[in-house]
Amino acid sequence: MTESVYKAMLAHPRSGVAGLCSLLGLSERELREALDKLSELALVRASTEDPSQLYAVSPHVGMELLLAQQQAQLAAQQERLEVSRAAAAKLILECDGQRHTGPSSTGIEHLEGLDAIRDHLAALHDKVTDELLTFAPGGPQTSANMQASRPLNQQLLDRGVRMRTIYLESIRSCPDTMEYARWLAEQGCQVRTVPSLPNRMIIYDREAAILATDTDNTAAGAVQVSSQGMIASLHALFESVWQSADPLDAVRPPDPGGLTRQQYEALRLLATGSTDEAIAKRLGVSARTARRIAHGLMTHLDARSRFQAGVYAVQKGYLPAIPD
Repeated sequence: MTESVYKAMLAHPRSGVAGLCSLLGLSERELREALDKLSELALVRASTEDPSQLYAVSPHVGMELLLAQQQAQLAAQQERLEVSRAAAAKLILECDGQRHTGPSSTGIEHLEGLDAIRDHLAALHDKVTDELLTFAPGGPQTSANMQASRPLNQQLLDRGVRMRTIYLESIRSCPDTMEYARWLAEQGCQVRTVPSLPNRMIIYDREAAILATDTDNTAAGAVQVSSQGMIASLHALFESVWQSADPLDAVRPPDPGGLTRQQYEALRLLATGSTDEAIAKRLGVSARTARRIAHGLMTHLDARSRFQAGVYAVQKGYLPAIPD
């Protein structure tokens, strides 16, 4: 109904409220509700010629305004996400400082080595009854990892455990990992992707969480967090990332600026001075692919250096300006 009112105003710009009601067969209340919605969308405003009359903004201008509003909302959400990531990074550093092997009064247990991590994960998998939330960075998964995970995940899903997993978008270029992710989805697991993830993390029943102590080498060690305050913070971080993630089979198209979400994340890392190797690790791609993405972004921005690319990215609205 709102769309029909907008189209009628474009086709009959001189028609007032009574004329539009008659033309569309609407009551005055229905028409004014539609006008209120159009006003909220900035598609209708008071006429500069006659402030008592309403003017329908042209579709070209109106759509640009809507896209700009959505882009601003996305930027605000991204800013909130970065704040959450910073808080999580601080927590991880604090956890990494705990070098004991048993649970303590702080609710932190340190796990040394891959064998200890695997044994602990197997024990937790047997105990989980309700929900399993996972950050899975690293990009495409190894065949051995997927083969080992398949029966464990099948058992959890058969027991009715609700599972949500977030992978990196880079898995979309790996047919084997995508096949595994789609298998998970077919079994009932909800799967989404994002350009980058802060760390490997698993949350069990909102009672315990496992985090890698070294983001570059997840086999080196891990910490189990059981403090309810920490679990609540980590769960909030997961939900924030989940809301901004893309469903597995619903790829978000590039924005009006022509950049994908992965390119946006690479541009943000590029502007902060990250090396190609650091960008590759965050995106879960090879160093060669990271160099290709960085080169493509600099070409897109017509920049000769990484610093210049960051400046141009802010000037062209791809990245928020740094406050004074």
